[in-house]
Amino acid sequence: MTVTHWPLYGLRLRTPRLELRLPDLDQLDALASLAAGGVHDPADMPFLVPWTDLPPEERARSVMRYHWRVLGAWEPDDWELSLSVFAGGEVIGSQGISARAFRVVREVGTGSWLGLRHQGRGYGTEMRAAVLHLAFAGLGAESATSAALADNAVSAAVSRKLGYRDNGLDRVSVRDVLRLDRRFVLDREGWERHRAVPVEIEGLDACLPLLGAS
Repeated sequence: MTVTHWPLYGLRLRTPRLELRLPDLDQLDALASLAAGGVHDPADMPFLVPWTDLPPEERARSVMRYHWRVLGAWEPDDWELSLSVFAGGEVIGSQGISARAFRVVREVGTGSWLGLRHQGRGYGTEMRAAVLHLAFAGLGAESATSAALADNAVSAAVSRKLGYRDNGLDRVSVRDVLRLDRRFVLDREGWERHRAVPVEIEGLDACLPLLGAS
């Protein structure tokens, strides 16, 4: 697919097992179906916003609406890039990277999810490593942040493996219950010391003005 006026559709991040890119309509529909099939044990809630509590069909539509919403609201000083993650050509999840006033602040945030049947294979680490490479090597970031509810040991383990350090706790309400949200931060030195996943970037130059990094 060639999109002349939105070069982000030509951006590709590749790791040994994965490719991250904006999905076309059929691929977005497949991502929505993946979410409808389950993202976590319904008894738990790993997300600050409990979007997975929606019934499967509504959950699928929410994935599509969210994707369109973040693209439609895009500004170079306030953006969120929601990339679909593919393994062997099959969509397996979503990896986001976002920034505000990146030209000045030089910091990004990340968030992600994987379909249930694709969990436990190390994909979470690999896909986050891909967007961290985009941030630090591609855009010149100086800092990256992430967060996970305090009992989400899997997400916290990914952050620590990639070099993040703890950055405090927030008291939050999830499903009308008090939870603790653990913040993490990664600086350039920490990223360089812990980078172990090779990443290739394709199509970045044309995207830089949209990412506030030209």
